Amino acid sequence: MIYLTHPACLEHDPRAHVAQHPDTPERLGVIEATLAERDWLGMERRKAPAASEDQLRLVHTAHHVDSIRERCLRGGGEIDADTFVGEASYRAALHAAGGACEMARLLLAGEDDVAFCAVRPSGHHAEPDRAMGFCLFDNVAIAAELAIRELGVCRVLVLDWDVHHGNGTQETFRRRGDVLFISIHQERLFPGTGATGDFGSGAGLGYTVNLPVPAGSGEELWLSLIEHVALPIADAFSPELVLVSAGFDAHRDDPLADCKLEAESFAQMACQVRELARSLGAPLGAVLEGGYDLPSLAASTLATLGALGGEGEAISAAPEALLTSRAAARVAPYWLL
Repeated sequence: MIYLTHPACLEHDPRAHVAQHPDTPERLGVIEATLAERDWLGMERRKAPAASEDQLRLVHTAHHVDSIRERCLRGGGEIDADTFVGEASYRAALHAAGGACEMARLLLAGEDDVAFCAVRPSGHHAEPDRAMGFCLFDNVAIAAELAIRELGVCRVLVLDWDVHHGNGTQETFRRRGDVLFISIHQERLFPGTGATGDFGSGAGLGYTVNLPVPAGSGEELWLSLIEHVALPIADAFSPELVLVSAGFDAHRDDPLADCKLEAESFAQMACQVRELARSLGAPLGAVLEGGYDLPSLAASTLATLGALGGEGEAISAAPEALLTSRAAARVAPYWLL
């Protein structure tokens, strides 16, 4: 497994503007300290290169790229009530997006079957012309678009298990059928998108699949939706590249949401996705998104990377009766489960 990161990702620190901001450089520090204690799980560590502005513009408008660059050059400031940048934030964001692009390139060149990008700022809330939700550029969307436009791939799966809906990724691909976007997230939580009835539009109708869960949902429901809804759809789509927006803020200890997952819950989701990718012969890459309680973030990332690297078995279970059957019924016009 390849692990990509860059020291520049530690330089983005919204606490210069809001002292108690939850998106801190310590998020990466605690992940890496925990992995170091386990000899990095045998992963090959590489530095994430900076993305070019041409790569950013695969997804984002020139106006958006220019505005983020210029705001950072002027010393930074507030973008919205949640999103702040400093002078170093643009460089950090270039390496975050560049790491995801490099991950796709390495995977599709056959250098490994699995890779993980430990980068920040996160990306999945960034829309083509808007930064929001701690996110400046949509790292996973840029990687998916690069894979299609430049790396010879025709179909990409993006599975987003961050507790907050990945509105930026959805908006990037909502009118297209070459990227299947599946999101499991807590309903009625920031950013307020991701309703069950939103299946995309136009040529992309059916290729957006939203699986919102109620506050308080735990492992039984999350794993049921992954195993019995998300992955059968993904298997039918038959992607040539599998990407995961790996947020860990559905953990029971996370301060920004109200779900009840444990570190082992993420490991089991990772086992399920690993087995899907293996069955398809598709490489698998994951990009760090949210997760704001440091001990649970570290434990969940460690468990996930262990599973992606081959630890543990994917355990099949009977589907949770009510919400899983409802979700299956809603997707039935588009996918045969």
